[in-house]
Amino acid sequence: MGPEGYALYLLLILAIFSTQIHSFRFNVESGSTKCISEDIKGGAMTVGKYHAINPHEGHPLPDTHTFIIQVTSTYGNSYHYASYVSEGTFAFQTAESGDYTACFYAADNSPPITFPIELEWKSGVLTKDMASVVKKDSVEAMESQLRNMYLTVFDIQSEMQYLREREEEMQELNRSTNSSMGWLSGVSIIVVLSVAGMQYWHLKTYFQKKKLI
Repeated sequence: MGPEGYALYLLLILAIFSTQIHSFRFNVESGSTKCISEDIKGGAMTVGKYHAINPHEGHPLPDTHTFIIQVTSTYGNSYHYASYVSEGTFAFQTAESGDYTACFYAADNSPPITFPIELEWKSGVLTKDMASVVKKDSVEAMESQLRNMYLTVFDIQSEMQYLREREEEMQELNRSTNSSMGWLSGVSIIVVLSVAGMQYWHLKTYFQKKKLI
């Protein structure tokens, strides 16, 4: 099944769950953090939209209205991270039940300012306007997983190649050692026999001179 088929399959499964929609609006001050938590059961799809509210409609959003966002599970696993943004979305399937927390850290500004952020958090059945977000995030998540799997397999292959090379080096060293030991053993035998022969000749000569034999 391809990535798009996988995403559609997730959407069909999610159709049996009831939709939970929570909308939050809160203020954050420069250099401070605001966290919002949602209790979500494991295996559920959750989607969020967030943006800084423009204090002056019809005008560009001020550069000061940026923040860092991170979404983590109750066990500290990170599911979404964005740095110095003014808006964005996240979508993921929960792995465990518990509180999932979205923390917003406002960038430092001098003088400090306070600006509002709006967060819409949905869990369960996804509306049509969020289907593309889920599909995109699902595909990106699968791409990331496949990339990690590829890197893992590549590392394992490299490690196996290294071990094979080390094994060949050890085998070559063993062959070289065995050859050297065989040569040394032959030389040792020749030396021992030569010494024994010389001793025998010397003793025979000595006894002959003494007329003992």
